[in-house]
Amino acid sequence: MEMTKENTAESTSVDIRQLNELIEKESSFVDLIKLEMDKVIVGQKYMVDRLLIGLLSDGHILLEGVPGLAKTLSIKTLSDTIHAKFSRVQFTPDLLPADVVGTMIYSQKKDEFSVKQGPIFANFVLADEINRAPAKVQSALLEAMQEKQVTIGEQTFTLPKPFLVLATQNPVEQEGTYPLPEAQVDRFMLKVVLDYPKKEEEKLIIRQNVGKEEMPTANTILKPEDIISAKNIVRQVYMDEKIEQYIVDIVYASRTPKEYGLESFENLINFGGSPRASINLAKAAKAYAFIKRRGYVIPEDVRAICKDVMRHRIGLTYEAEAENITTKDIVTEIINKVEVP
Repeated sequence: MEMTKENTAESTSVDIRQLNELIEKESSFVDLIKLEMDKVIVGQKYMVDRLLIGLLSDGHILLEGVPGLAKTLSIKTLSDTIHAKFSRVQFTPDLLPADVVGTMIYSQKKDEFSVKQGPIFANFVLADEINRAPAKVQSALLEAMQEKQVTIGEQTFTLPKPFLVLATQNPVEQEGTYPLPEAQVDRFMLKVVLDYPKKEEEKLIIRQNVGKEEMPTANTILKPEDIISAKNIVRQVYMDEKIEQYIVDIVYASRTPKEYGLESFENLINFGGSPRASINLAKAAKAYAFIKRRGYVIPEDVRAICKDVMRHRIGLTYEAEAENITTKDIVTEIINKVEVP
């Protein structure tokens, strides 16, 4: 890897050593955030890393897992470490779009309508059990996520920066839910599927919750401006053209598997990743390199984040579902098959 670094540094104007020093210095807050979150959250390192990737690359996150895996607590704790506005919306079947984005209210005293902003006007928005609300509410939220603005009446409001939507989804209960359409799920940069904690971690969780002392809380260590500044640094992380080609190959393998020696997937994949998949894979890989305090992206960064970026962007056929083949299986096979630069 050393030789490749020198070659790329010579062939381009990028000074890898200088960039490494800058990112080493600028990414020091990542360890501080993790320390603060570790006070409150036991385990779930995988989820914490993904939350940081979303935060640093301007990407929204869909968390899927059974109840009680600290999804809500993790998001709330992350917002506590940053001096930012946090709001939580519990999605229910009777929720209206106005309950999320806001509405016009008539004032008799002033004899005029005024705007009442909804909970979407926050830096961190937790959309709890997003699949419990009807399509109208989901589309109102997803439009705000995409446009980073909301129109109420005749007025358009820009949402605060940083703006991050973290939606949770319970995969167990399907009664009374409205599954997110594929086109809307595509708006989420990452879909993170959570598993149960390990036995040792669960013992610690019990101690923390039934002990004599109060539950620990995270300290505020950053301002929103620090995150905006860090996002600009993440953009500077060096990505070689070979890595770009690797990302394109992974996404193309999901569209035309036959070209990559994956003939068996021809009848299993209905549609592959969109260009949004390529963009988000590149952004997430840069953020992952930043978290690892490195100034350049290596293939392992792409592989580490690939499942979370791709698993919700591949449509399966009925044959795949009949054979119990999941998008995770397909992405794993693609990663194993596509040539690593």
